[in-house]
Amino acid sequence: MSERYFTRQTFTFLAALADNNTREWFEEHKQDYEDLVRTPALDFIGDMAQEMPAISPHFLALPNKVGGSLMRIQRNLRFSRDKMPYKTNIGIQFRHEVGKDIHAPGYYVHIEPGECFVGIGLWRPDADALFKIREAIVKNGAAWVAARDDKTFSQHFSLAGDALANAPRGYARDHPLVEDLKRKDFICLATLSEATVTSKNFRPQVVERFRQATPYMRFLCKALELRF
Repeated sequence: MSERYFTRQTFTFLAALADNNTREWFEEHKQDYEDLVRTPALDFIGDMAQEMPAISPHFLALPNKVGGSLMRIQRNLRFSRDKMPYKTNIGIQFRHEVGKDIHAPGYYVHIEPGECFVGIGLWRPDADALFKIREAIVKNGAAWVAARDDKTFSQHFSLAGDALANAPRGYARDHPLVEDLKRKDFICLATLSEATVTSKNFRPQVVERFRQATPYMRFLCKALELRF
């Protein structure tokens, strides 16, 4: 039976954190973070661990407080001009078993006031992975188009991320799939409403979206010589 994880208070907390993004405020409201964000997120991830094998047995749902599927609330400030210490969203990632960072293919859930979505694919692949994906598109163009334009998938997901202004070096400017070859990210997003996030339908809808992304994720994994 499905259950409710997040509540309106979750969004109220995240909005308040956006307005009071200081270590002092966060320390004063640490219990709210535990009750409204971390505990329900870990419960969701734990339940998703039962769902992921049917989607793909090679993507992991790890309900650990540290180093698991729940992304840290603390921002990495070392190279950032923005010195706000905390993220104002909940980020949950189900990475491929070989992936040690966000540059491996994965499934993602983003919860933030005014912006909730499911994401899939590969964000900022390194040069080797990017080359492999582009080569797969060139060599298996029909399979790529079939995955990208799969009817059910494209009804819910849209391609997102950054792209080059021109064709990458080594690829023809007039290649019929040049717009895809220009991509620097191979991610796709499907929006979620806040009403869905706070309802008992949240997990079933996330699972449904992940299933609908199977053609796209299978293509990426095959291109990268990873098991799906």
